[in-house]
Amino acid sequence: MKHRRWITWLVSRILIVAMLVGNTLGLSACTTETGALSTKTEVSKVGVTALPVPSSEGPLTLEEAFLKRRSVREFSPEPLSTSEISQLLWAAQGITNPRGFRTAPSAGALYPLELYVVIEGGVFHYDPHAHSLAIVSSGDLRSDLHRVSLWQDAILNAPMVLVVTAVYSRTEAKYGRARSPRYVHLEAGHAAQNALLQAVSLGLGAVPIGAFEDSQVQEVLGLPADHEPLYLIPIGHPK
Repeated sequence: MKHRRWITWLVSRILIVAMLVGNTLGLSACTTETGALSTKTEVSKVGVTALPVPSSEGPLTLEEAFLKRRSVREFSPEPLSTSEISQLLWAAQGITNPRGFRTAPSAGALYPLELYVVIEGGVFHYDPHAHSLAIVSSGDLRSDLHRVSLWQDAILNAPMVLVVTAVYSRTEAKYGRARSPRYVHLEAGHAAQNALLQAVSLGLGAVPIGAFEDSQVQEVLGLPADHEPLYLIPIGHPK
């Protein structure tokens, strides 16, 4: 029995290493680990941007991140690096197990959340399995997002806005329409807190925002009809 458990452990380690190596190989063709995410022109040629392999170690303990976490609404104009964006997305919805389990718990492991990144270069969709970003639209839409989010300046001034959306039907298929919203909303909270604490660990500031016009956010960002926005999280270097 012990021998069988040891083999299972060894296989899982091999799969994780293989996944990380695959991400590293894809990285060299699409992006750099320390540079800012490609401009809209560069991204439109590639279509998909591989992200740097996320780190499993940080400068702060979890307890220190708890102590330092505060809502930040004013940011410097300095853009986030690709490695910072990579780490934030991984913290919120990154895959941490060969079976597909993620950093945030999900009822039934159904994973209804879909993440989007809004930066100066455009709107991008995060693929946790490939740990990559796919372009949705080019151009800076932060001012339009600012307009449909009750004119909250943090959205306009942050170099990045993390958009957490949900596909409710994934959870409804197992838990029904009455119960599933609770599970989906809990999961969105888990993912958002992960991103907020990761931001603190990276020396960044962030604030979760829930006041916005849902359908107008979908329209402005060009989101699919079933990707319903739950959170807008402006993130950047504190001013």
